[in-house]
Amino acid sequence: MKNTLYLVVFILGLWLIPATAYAQEKELQEEESAAVSLEDYSDEFQESFFEGLKQKGIENYDRAIVHFLECKRLAPQNVDVDHELAKAYISLKQFVLAQDHATAAVKGEPENYWFLNTLQQALESQGYSLQYLASEIPLKNPKLRQNMVLLYYKNQQYEEALQLLDGITASPFVAEMRFKIKESIQQRDEQAKEQETVIDSTPQDDPYENYSATMAELLAQNNFEELEKISAEALEVFPAQAYFYYVHGMALQKNKKYKQAIAILESGLDYLIDDMPLANKIYKELADAYRTLGDSSKSNMYLSKIKSGL
Repeated sequence: MKNTLYLVVFILGLWLIPATAYAQEKELQEEESAAVSLEDYSDEFQESFFEGLKQKGIENYDRAIVHFLECKRLAPQNVDVDHELAKAYISLKQFVLAQDHATAAVKGEPENYWFLNTLQQALESQGYSLQYLASEIPLKNPKLRQNMVLLYYKNQQYEEALQLLDGITASPFVAEMRFKIKESIQQRDEQAKEQETVIDSTPQDDPYENYSATMAELLAQNNFEELEKISAEALEVFPAQAYFYYVHGMALQKNKKYKQAIAILESGLDYLIDDMPLANKIYKELADAYRTLGDSSKSNMYLSKIKSGL
């Protein structure tokens, strides 16, 4: 085996990040491209590492973990191994173990955006935020705090992002992010006001329109807990309205009730009448729910049903 091997792992960055004068931030708009030099590690380590990546690539996460754990035994301080273990455990929905390894990766390399991103995924899957580990990760690291701001901005957690910015030394990055965040908050508030206007103008004697308007407002607020209750109530009154099945199923999925969401969404398909845009929305929610539950076959089936150009 060659003395020096390089691994390049590409992960598409499918989310909005503001433009910034710094090249390091601009790179985050494209892809993750991390080069891991393995020249200082044994042939046994390299073979296990590459085999772990291979098994992960074909979604054999259990086998991938076995190989990565062997790498961890051979090189306990290698944070890239911790990161790969964290991602594999997330795929298996073993979020506590994912959190442990992602935390170790962030501690070892606190300025790495992708390590922090993986840690956030593990925490969010358990209903926590990054602040939950404030005592375990080096929050005083300026670059780590900047990365947290970017993650909060990506997830539309604008108030949390602004709070973090208040603790970072003034810089072009801070100024630009503050502007972007306040602009996003303004747009969000304007959309909420527009929804309030719609509700105010809805005839009070039309139950269907009242439910539709109320659900539109809750969607704008991302209030999925209340949306689940209202859409369930709407279905009791209008049990043949496919749109209400869609909204209720989406709310259940957002509240991590994936099996219930699938049952409701599939029931809604029975009431579709020549409404392909709504059908596409239901197919997408079903594909997402099945993917989250690990059923890639069903997920791909519903993805294939989505019609483009509508």
